[in-house]
Amino acid sequence: MKQQSEVLLSEKKYLGEAKMRNHFAVLDEPIKAGGGDTGPTPVEYLLTAIGGCVAMTLRMYAERKDWNLGEIKVIVSQKEELTSSGIKKSLIEEISFENEITDEQRIKLLEIAGKCPVAKMVKGETEIATSIV
Repeated sequence: MKQQSEVLLSEKKYLGEAKMRNHFAVLDEPIKAGGGDTGPTPVEYLLTAIGGCVAMTLRMYAERKDWNLGEIKVIVSQKEELTSSGIKKSLIEEISFENEITDEQRIKLLEIAGKCPVAKMVKGETEIATSIV
């Protein structure tokens, strides 16, 4: 299945409209960055995509194992750290479950979280071919 997102940046500086299948989303930059703050930034959408993918991947695995995790919460944030060679950026994922899990489940779920397809893309496991058409 081919997945696709189309983004059209309007004449209103950084205001963009994205179409994914039959769904629409708005993108923008905060006012301090020159935008109108009418929607999440592209980075915020990326963090959301990673969190959503991790949660769904964990749910699929847990269902196959017949584990009742209850609600799954994934918080993904970007950390910026000043180093001698510049700013180093990294992502932090914090996963929690409504229901208690065993130590064995914790180990396996951490492993499975790393198999989320979106996170694997971000880690550089997907080639991007760019062209101007």
